[in-house]
Amino acid sequence: MARASRTTPRPRARGAAPHALPKVTTGISGFDDVTGGGLPRGRPTLIAGGPGCGKTLFGLEFVMNGAVRFGEPGVFVTFEERPQDLALNVRSLGYDLDRLIETRRIAIEYIRVERAEIEETGEYDLEAMFIRLDDAIRSVKAKRVVLDTVESLFGGLSDAGVLRAELRRLFGWLKERGMTTIITGERGDTTITRQGLEEYVSDCVIVLDHRVIDQISTRRLRVVKYRGSSHGTNEYPFLIDRDGIAVLPVTSLQLEHKASAERVSSGLEWLDQMLDGRGFYRGSSVLLSGAAGTGKTSLGAHFLSAGCDRGERALCFVFEESPSQFVRNMRAIGINLERPIRQGLLRIHAARPTLYGLEAHLATMHREVDDFKPSVVAVDPVSSFMGGSAGEIQSTLIRLIDYLKTQNITSLFSHLFSNSADGSDAQSGVSSLMDTWIVLRNTPGSANARRLVIVKARGMSHTAEEQRFSITDTGVTADSSMAATLSAPRRRAARAGR
Repeated sequence: MARASRTTPRPRARGAAPHALPKVTTGISGFDDVTGGGLPRGRPTLIAGGPGCGKTLFGLEFVMNGAVRFGEPGVFVTFEERPQDLALNVRSLGYDLDRLIETRRIAIEYIRVERAEIEETGEYDLEAMFIRLDDAIRSVKAKRVVLDTVESLFGGLSDAGVLRAELRRLFGWLKERGMTTIITGERGDTTITRQGLEEYVSDCVIVLDHRVIDQISTRRLRVVKYRGSSHGTNEYPFLIDRDGIAVLPVTSLQLEHKASAERVSSGLEWLDQMLDGRGFYRGSSVLLSGAAGTGKTSLGAHFLSAGCDRGERALCFVFEESPSQFVRNMRAIGINLERPIRQGLLRIHAARPTLYGLEAHLATMHREVDDFKPSVVAVDPVSSFMGGSAGEIQSTLIRLIDYLKTQNITSLFSHLFSNSADGSDAQSGVSSLMDTWIVLRNTPGSANARRLVIVKARGMSHTAEEQRFSITDTGVTADSSMAATLSAPRRRAARAGR
């Protein structure tokens, strides 16, 4: 009796890597990081979400970035909005859609489907649409296709069999032609889409979500599936602003940043002397805690001004004052911030904490940092976000601090606690994340009311003694009698901070 043959797989050569799935870069900020390179080339991707979550904009950016930045013409098929409306919508993002159409880099196909005119006969098919789509693809030699939205094609059909067959034929038709395709769809009640079928025949499924909690809106993105590729599986906040869509892959950050031995000035010589005579480590995080009126914002302004004086870019996030008010108030203590603003060295971003959610604030700050590329950043005050839960606040701060560290940006955060507090409220949720923690206090009725103490300074020697200081029209100045004690021998005897 003959033995049945068995095929043995050939072993892969040592050092050989399996073929990676080809991907197409979308050009959407942050999204390509989440997906490890973009969307699957030559395959369909489903973008699902409710009204107003950004599905159409996502598709438009995908097509326009391909035409403008990557040399891949595209076709955008719309069943709801007219071409002139789409052109008007993207003009605010800096794209001239009409020009792209004239130069045959993008083709727009508007297919009007009236559900009232659809009659189910059992022979419903998409042949007419295939003809129009094929003609549009050939006219611009397209590599990318967007269909917005698929419900418009099948909204009048109730026969699940016909629907399933035509969806499979549509997706197969696009695959045969090697089109990298985005198909948008509305969220269903119990399924990802209303029909509940598209997600099963799509190679990649992405869900966009727009939530409103306590009257504050937050947009989030999640990659539900991605055949043949690893990808981030968390929910990622994203923004829609004047530059389009920006996704923040914050939860993918790791503790892999390099620690610099370079030191940068705090902007105050006497404070630098308390920190082993050389100031903060570059790329470290610093927390200023204190009650109202203890000088947190003033110390932060000195820090920003010193960065600009070194010729570095400085970025300040303020949540309680407008930029002009911040500049005016600092002028009163002798700090001129108007000059570095005119020179393009300082940017002030102001927003109320209630403008949007924590993660949207984080995404905004991420985008500002990416755009301005500062060397120093100040956030005043981080306690403005204390309306959220302790876990949410700490998570937000961890991700912001980690991101700034990966960029080697020296960051300074101010934190407000009440006059009767000793800083313990900052200890649990904020200070443990920082490399240096400085506490400021007021002593009511005293001639030298303001005091400063360095609670910790990781990796450097520092004095643990309290320093009295004043805020004058020439800035924040140390009490002369106390400053005189910071001699070289005394600094050498200062304890090592951990």
